[in-house]
Amino acid sequence: MDLGLAGKTAVVTGGSRGIGKGIVDAFVEEGMTVLAVARESDALDDLGAHPSGQVHTFAADLSDPLQAPAVADYALRLFDNVDVLVNNAGGSRRGPFADLSYADWTWHLDMNITATALVTQAFADHFIGKNSGKVINIASTTAIRGVANLVAYCTVKGAILQFTRALAVEWAAHRVQVNAIGPGAFATRAQDRLTQGPADALAERLSRIPDGRMGEPAEAGALACYLASSKADHITGALYMIDGAESVEL
Repeated sequence: MDLGLAGKTAVVTGGSRGIGKGIVDAFVEEGMTVLAVARESDALDDLGAHPSGQVHTFAADLSDPLQAPAVADYALRLFDNVDVLVNNAGGSRRGPFADLSYADWTWHLDMNITATALVTQAFADHFIGKNSGKVINIASTTAIRGVANLVAYCTVKGAILQFTRALAVEWAAHRVQVNAIGPGAFATRAQDRLTQGPADALAERLSRIPDGRMGEPAEAGALACYLASSKADHITGALYMIDGAESVEL
């Protein structure tokens, strides 16, 4: 299927590794030009050397709310037009809720839902002004299920889901589609404690996934490509789980 993405432009936050990089790579394969945003300058340097020449980079720590407008300003100066925004920046810290500090709580809010909201808002005038655009928010299976020792993360990912739904309704009249992807366990650095830890711990984790494996970043990238395309123009306010049926089995 020709998704018609060649020549389109995208901004991907958290684009230097893991699912974000999988989306960047998939967009480039479809002929898009991408601005990858991340904190890690070394990883961004590697992305900027992409052989396609279609990857640009911008270093920003989106836990700082003042940096969101800078992302949009740079992207629009670079491309003049942005077709797709992927909000992938985020993070989690494990631990019992009883021990959760105020600093950790606000870090989860700032790094996840606040960053997503402020970066999206920074592109609002652009998308509304041209009466088109795609916003893809990376949520999680924790948006709809509770996980012990991840209370703050579950909270902010649930907030991303509701942000997606509400904004989809508000921006539908402007022909801007807003959707979310909910990854389960993926073979990324975030899962190093399992993939590089005891074999029995990994086996136990995989036993809870009906298809018996973790997802690959390229699979999230393929889904993002579809949602970024005109084939998905009537899809908005949706959450697409990509978790090997783990959340379905609940």
